[in-house]
Amino acid sequence: MPKIASKAKRLRIYIGEADHWKRRSLYHAIVEKAKELDMAGATVFRGLMGYGANSRIHTATILDLSSDLPLLVEIIDSEEYIARLLPYLDEMLSEGLVTVDDVEVIKYGRKPPKR
Repeated sequence: MPKIASKAKRLRIYIGEADHWKRRSLYHAIVEKAKELDMAGATVFRGLMGYGANSRIHTATILDLSSDLPLLVEIIDSEEYIARLLPYLDEMLSEGLVTVDDVEVIKYGRKPPKR
């Protein structure tokens, strides 16, 4: 199986499940914008527990079930594509945390079809 190694950027957006933008879930709006900008892909992770700037703990335990669990939207793409999304995030996020770091991507692909 051929593999391709390359340098890329990882964008992580830490938000809450209850966060919205223009009457839609914020995470949904971010993923749709990434797709619209033809980015490589986006994944949303739901956290079991966490807290942010307001220091309120959000948890998924039975005794303290939160409707505002922490979410992480992660996008890995070229620096150019990540830079295209950042101005939209400035508009969409009223609070949250955004990080960008360098990653090395090792992509495993399918073998070319036999002729």
